[in-house]
Amino acid sequence: MTVFEQNSMPAGLGDAPARIARTSVPSVSALEVQFPAEVVSAAAERESWRKEVHRPATHTHKWWAQRLGSVFRGILASAVSESEREAVEAYGSALRLPDLVVCDPFAGSGTTLAEAAKLGARVVGRDINPVATLVQRQALARWDRDRLDRAFEAVESRVRAEIDELHRDRHGRPVLYYFWVALASCPRCPAGAEPVELFSRYVFSQHAYPRKYPTARATCPHCHAVVPVDVVEDSTLTCGDCGRTSDIAGPVNRATMTCPRGHSSKVLDALGDRPPVLRMYAKQVLAADGSRVYEPIDDFDLELYAESGRRLARRREELVLPVGSLEGGHNTRQAIRWNYRNWEQFFNARQLYSLGILGAALRDLEPGPEREALIALFSGVLEFNNVFCSFKGEGTGAVRHMFSNHILKPERMPLEAHPWGTPASSGAFSTLYRSRIIRAWEYKRRPHDLVTVSGAPERRFGLSEPLECELGDSRAFSEGSSRAYVGTGSSATVDLPDDSVDLVITDPPFMDNVHYSELADFFHAWLRNLKPFDGYPVDEATTRHPEEVQSADPAEFGRAIGAVWKECARILKPHGLLAFTFHQARIDGWKELVRALETAGLVITAVQPVKAEMSTSTVKSSAADPSNLDSIVVCRLPGHEVPAARSVAEVERRALAGLRECRSAGIKVGYSDVESVVRGSVLALHTLPSNERTVDALAAEADLAVARAAEALGVRSGKEPRAAGRS
Repeated sequence: MTVFEQNSMPAGLGDAPARIARTSVPSVSALEVQFPAEVVSAAAERESWRKEVHRPATHTHKWWAQRLGSVFRGILASAVSESEREAVEAYGSALRLPDLVVCDPFAGSGTTLAEAAKLGARVVGRDINPVATLVQRQALARWDRDRLDRAFEAVESRVRAEIDELHRDRHGRPVLYYFWVALASCPRCPAGAEPVELFSRYVFSQHAYPRKYPTARATCPHCHAVVPVDVVEDSTLTCGDCGRTSDIAGPVNRATMTCPRGHSSKVLDALGDRPPVLRMYAKQVLAADGSRVYEPIDDFDLELYAESGRRLARRREELVLPVGSLEGGHNTRQAIRWNYRNWEQFFNARQLYSLGILGAALRDLEPGPEREALIALFSGVLEFNNVFCSFKGEGTGAVRHMFSNHILKPERMPLEAHPWGTPASSGAFSTLYRSRIIRAWEYKRRPHDLVTVSGAPERRFGLSEPLECELGDSRAFSEGSSRAYVGTGSSATVDLPDDSVDLVITDPPFMDNVHYSELADFFHAWLRNLKPFDGYPVDEATTRHPEEVQSADPAEFGRAIGAVWKECARILKPHGLLAFTFHQARIDGWKELVRALETAGLVITAVQPVKAEMSTSTVKSSAADPSNLDSIVVCRLPGHEVPAARSVAEVERRALAGLRECRSAGIKVGYSDVESVVRGSVLALHTLPSNERTVDALAAEADLAVARAAEALGVRSGKEPRAAGRS
């Protein structure tokens, strides 16, 4: 049975799309002069709400800033077209790029590689992080469905019964989720006093839409009975078991806890030098009729958990377990402050044992792309099965994974899920096998794309080639025996010949504190013992690398990204083109970017606004000025550039027109978008051979241009104080 939507099927066999072949990059492309921003952004807007459904091949595993396939299909189609009409036609047709070489030096989850391979191009992907390489390989590799299913069934027959046994209640019913709470001892109370349960409130399960569905479950702070409450009306709970009435509010308020004797102290001070001890207090059971029942923890549950610990101790040497310690960094700082020092501490004993036997079964599979796919699936399951996860609530996916914030944030009320799972589970190996791996397999053998039909984006099959690449090394790629080469390492040094790439299409990191390697080490700690593919760095304790292009320091960011741009200029053919998406609110980031491009010998010929990757991002939506657009920065080698504009007035006019076109596609254009697109457009003039103005002088003009464009569009910054008397 297909996992695709019924209304996405083609209307009939007579609807075969037109085939278009492009074998070279024009001297002036539509990407530079007439990019179809409205058409591409409309498709991207729809994709952004369910990226894992519209582009499942690049979503088999967590990676950060996963870009929109529709945008990169639009970039590729426009880069090989001479006009907007041609670009729109190519975007909605069976476009083929035979023998064109497309390289992505910041390949991430593999969006560029997948979109280019679907168009028949030869692709080279490189990323400095091996976890990203694993994700890219899944996007491109050919999987045999029979072998995939047989491998899954072999793992299931080896581990499922034991994992199920450890996730059941005293009646034998499956336990979907166990609810835990962190404990801390009051520093001012006598030794041996009952520790404080770190609840901010005693409600542990409520609906995602509480005003419509106000009935929730709370735990009694005295006896831990499960108590129904109305989260809209109630401020207290009355326990039906012990008869006591308590405030729904718990003893923790932000970073401060209050013990039963009234002493207040900081939670971190109370923890001392060890991570918090956790107490299990409730569970959600799957009843025989399919309903979900909340019950308190009983002696059977406690003994079953203790048995998990005994099995872990007895069989530790034969299991796959995480190895290594956390290193200091922006994204690990909070976890370390809570005294999480090694990766094993991110899991409780039952999680370690269950995941450990599952990992061992995967480790022992016969080598091949199907084994690698299941290991990637297992690695993805880890983000839903650790003590940094929490309960999202009823009416939605139950498990809030650990990366809902871009830091390793400790959880005071962790949720423990069933790692193998049932059909009613969230974030489990068995359910993600179907929703991630099988969905990706179906997509890869019969890809679909979003194209505009009758003014609205619709899903269409038949536009793209299957994603079934034989992955080779650089030698096989250079000799032509392989269409795809994916490697791990710094893109400041790429093992490709000079003048060998037609298109460099990428999405580089921007100047920020979010170091993906600090987060990816969570997966790497397990993958080291699994060796998913030949060449995976099993002996490296961390995925961090001194040449990472990710820093909040402008000079360091400019140095690192400049080395990559210089290498891109070396491998790019004389008439080739480099294009990348970028969003940077801080003007220092744009200044360093254009300096790095100019130093590398690249000329910016255009900056085009387009829909950014995530409409549902919590991080973005909570910002004072949330971003909805990226800038596509287009570059050529000197002597081959034909800039779309050469003055501040011209680039400002073009930027404003592009922003209005995005708005026409239904994209909300905010102040941050105006700021980034207009600043980038003005600062791009620095790379022109004829430019005589300094970057700082252009930056000053850019700020004036931002103000004019924002006024013309009627947008204002959320950081600006509102005038008195206005709501």
